Amino acid sequence: MDPQSPQTVDAYLDRIGAHRPARPDAAALRELQLRHLTAVPFENLSIHLGEDIVLDENALLDKVVGARRGGFCYELNATFAALLRALGYRVTLLQARVYGDGGRLGIPYDHLALRVETDDGTGPWLVDVGFGDHARHPLALDDRTDQEDPSGTFRIRETPDAEDGDGAAGAGAGDLDVLRDGALQFRLDLRPRALADFRAGAWYHCTSPASHFTRSVVCSRLTDEGRVTLSGRTLVTTVRGERREVPLATDAEVLDAYREHFGLRLHRLPTVHQVEIFGRNG
Repeated sequence: MDPQSPQTVDAYLDRIGAHRPARPDAAALRELQLRHLTAVPFENLSIHLGEDIVLDENALLDKVVGARRGGFCYELNATFAALLRALGYRVTLLQARVYGDGGRLGIPYDHLALRVETDDGTGPWLVDVGFGDHARHPLALDDRTDQEDPSGTFRIRETPDAEDGDGAAGAGAGDLDVLRDGALQFRLDLRPRALADFRAGAWYHCTSPASHFTRSVVCSRLTDEGRVTLSGRTLVTTVRGERREVPLATDAEVLDAYREHFGLRLHRLPTVHQVEIFGRNG
């Protein structure tokens, strides 16, 4: 699909249930992000279906818009960037490293996020539709105070340079840490990137036994009242803070759940395979 064609833009807006905004301002950006999060699932099914993930705008639009699928950060934020650019927003791709257990930072190009500029003099905005359960609304990138969001209290803070001995490997001049309710989420590098720069990170997450994406199957989507997630054979729904888990016994029930809750019509179930790309001790 051609990212700039009116037909692609209309199809994308239909995919997320949104109208074409009158102008590329902050209010429209806020609405587009929320609608994307509620319509397009965060999912890693391609990894476990044996499907190639090609970091090319046309191919990604074919998947997310044409085939009405979801994806993980590289796919979702790259396609959303294409939509925003076609609507007149100025978008920059940014790389980030995600904080894991014990505050350990992940690999470079661990995550793709977006810096978005509007035509109304607000922002710039940190926009992210590919981090799973995260901020529902754009975050003011230059704001260093608490930012309230339905998903929690977010703060963006500057990090010391690596040579200043802050104890967090990988900090560079100008890097920013993003926190949610006081917990570190990811470290953001503000230097502009191209989509091709993320190929090594995507390859790692599709192949490495150290990546959580290769170890489990997940499909998750924001809802008006909470969240719905299919983790393996367990359907998890959260409604106004109340969590409910329902085990699904048969393949047919799992396939029905993908269709009913995420609009995904799969012909077979994704299957986790033991990955040993880097050897048994890799």
